[in-house]
Amino acid sequence: MVRGRGRGGIGRGMGRPGPFKVKPFVPRHPFDLALCESAFPRVKPLPDEAAFTQALLKRNTDLSPSSHEQTSVLNLVTKIQAVMDNLVVAPGTFDACQLEEVRQVGSFKKGTMMTGHNVADIVVILKTLPTREAVEALGLKVHDDLRVQDPHEVLSMLTNDRGFEVSSSDATVRILMTTVHHNLRKLDPELHLDQKILQSHLAAIRHSRWFEENAHHSSIKVLIRLLRDLRNRFEGFEPLSPWMLDLLAHSSIMNNPSRQALPINQAYRRVLQLLAAGLFLPGSAGISDPCEGGNIRVHTAMSLEQQDMVCLTAQTLLRVLAHGGYRRILGLEGHAGIATEMSVWDGVVVSPLDKAYEKPPEKKDGEEDDMEADGGGDEAMETSDN
Repeated sequence: MVRGRGRGGIGRGMGRPGPFKVKPFVPRHPFDLALCESAFPRVKPLPDEAAFTQALLKRNTDLSPSSHEQTSVLNLVTKIQAVMDNLVVAPGTFDACQLEEVRQVGSFKKGTMMTGHNVADIVVILKTLPTREAVEALGLKVHDDLRVQDPHEVLSMLTNDRGFEVSSSDATVRILMTTVHHNLRKLDPELHLDQKILQSHLAAIRHSRWFEENAHHSSIKVLIRLLRDLRNRFEGFEPLSPWMLDLLAHSSIMNNPSRQALPINQAYRRVLQLLAAGLFLPGSAGISDPCEGGNIRVHTAMSLEQQDMVCLTAQTLLRVLAHGGYRRILGLEGHAGIATEMSVWDGVVVSPLDKAYEKPPEKKDGEEDDMEADGGGDEAMETSDN
């Protein structure tokens, strides 16, 4: 007697092999102790990090603008805002363009401005199409109205690809131009400002609104200032945009089981741990942009080379931090060579890591793309997913 092997016998119900199916891309979050600390109880209590915390706070104080700097920027912003608001409600004889809305954005609005960078940003949304002539006319109008208010103040106005900027001896206000959404599809590259620039200015307004509603905690602003300083001093972090740093700081402080703000020393260390673990690498869930639809992960704006550079720089600095080298990382002593040069900490050698990603050689004309022929890998799916 022959026993049956399942219903229908061998091979029944299996069907014919279908076409090649690409494995669905499932982004994953890297290991984060702050999210699962209860599952990994500590063998010994946390070390006293009072000195590290004080160093962080001292560095933040050094990076914060003085009261004179803040007052200088605020005075210029207030004057320009008043002129712009008046043009919105009562343009008078000015007909070069029509203003829909004027919004403050950027680090000054968010409270994360750094000393020596006395710059504020204002986005102007036009009802009309943003021609270069209209932008220049608006800049001249603002400059003339400011001179009427205070003839003794020396101000300069310069136009650029994004709009124009007005500067005094102590401060600068950048006027970033954009237009209402339904005008974006009417743009002519030869006549109007670049569409991508206009869209980025609309995005800046969304970023400012989100920040005002979600990131008002003082520790987040302190961490943002520290991370921007880190980016300025270490070349490997240059690809990180200000918006990436804002979201990274918010997530590192607030994204934890208690939903309470982490201490600044834990949050700073957590940033390096997340970047070193691959938060901003292909295959990672990363951080979804809260101001864009489609679950866009902010780190995909960087190239694969840049993502690798951010990760390896964080890994090197995290090893230095683990051996007590926080003063070098914060810039309180030494120089930024610790990310690219060998250093020794209590007999422990920390060597900078090598790149893990190698850019594939350029294919010659007519050469078949192996990745497309093979159905693509994780990196290909990462790109198509966005």
